[in-house]
Amino acid sequence: MDSKQIPHSVFGLIGQRLDYSFSKFYFSEKFEKLGLEDHEYRNFEIEQEEDLVCFRESVTYNSSTQTTNGKNEIIRGLNVTIPYKESMLKICDHITPEAEAIGAVNTVVIEDNVWTGHNTDVYGFAKSLEPFLPIAQNALILGTGGASKAIAYTLEALKVPFLFVSRNPDGEYCIPYDKIDDEVLKIISLIINSTPVGTFPDVADKPAIPYQHLTKKHILYDLVYNPSNTMFMKMGKVKGARVTNGYQMLVHQAEKSWELWNE
Repeated sequence: MDSKQIPHSVFGLIGQRLDYSFSKFYFSEKFEKLGLEDHEYRNFEIEQEEDLVCFRESVTYNSSTQTTNGKNEIIRGLNVTIPYKESMLKICDHITPEAEAIGAVNTVVIEDNVWTGHNTDVYGFAKSLEPFLPIAQNALILGTGGASKAIAYTLEALKVPFLFVSRNPDGEYCIPYDKIDDEVLKIISLIINSTPVGTFPDVADKPAIPYQHLTKKHILYDLVYNPSNTMFMKMGKVKGARVTNGYQMLVHQAEKSWELWNE
C-alpha cells in the first residue's frame, strides 16, 4: 500500500489552559519510543464550552481528510481535562456506564465518527492509591469539579466514607472549608485536593485547610503534579503526614486511555 494512503493517527488533549500539559509530553515520548512515526499528539485549547460543539463538528466534517504537511490524518482519540470533563457528556454519542455514573468523561474513543466517552481517572486514581491502602478512617475531597467525581466513585468502591469540601457547599455531604477544624481532622485519614489550586505558576497557593492540626496519621494526595512538590504537600510534610502528587495517577490513566484507543 502507498504510504500516502495510510492515515496519520492523531490523538490529543481538550482543555482550556494546556501550556502545562502532561499528556502531550507523555504520549509524544511514548510514540517516539515505540517508533510510531505516523502517530501524533496535540493540544486542542478550547476557550469556552460552546466551542466544544464547533470542535466536534469540525472533526466530524473533516474526518480523515485533514492534512498536516501533506499527510492524510484522522483523529482517533482524545483526553479531556479542566474544565470540560462534565461538558463532554453532552458531546459524545455514547457514554460508558462508569463514566455516566461518575458524571464526567476524560477519555474519548473515536471510530467512524462515533464518539464514546470513558472515564480512566477512576482507574488511575485507584492504582495510584494502592501504596496507601487500607485507608484507616474517612476522607475529605477538596473541590467538586469533574475530577472530584472520579475520586468519590473510587472511594465508594473502596468503602471509604468521605465528604466534599467546597467554597460554595451544596448538598448534605458537602461542607465549607471553615468547618474543617481539629475535631474534624481527628476522624480523617485522607485529604485529596482535586482543585487546580497550587498549580504552576501559582505555586504559593494552597487549599484553605488548618494545616496546624495535621499529624503523621494523615495522607495528603494532591492531584496537581506541576509543581511536583506543591505547597499543600509541603505543609503536610512539615507535620509528618504522608504526601503524594497526581503524577502516577496521570501515568496510569494515560496508559488506560492508550489501551482503549487500541482496542
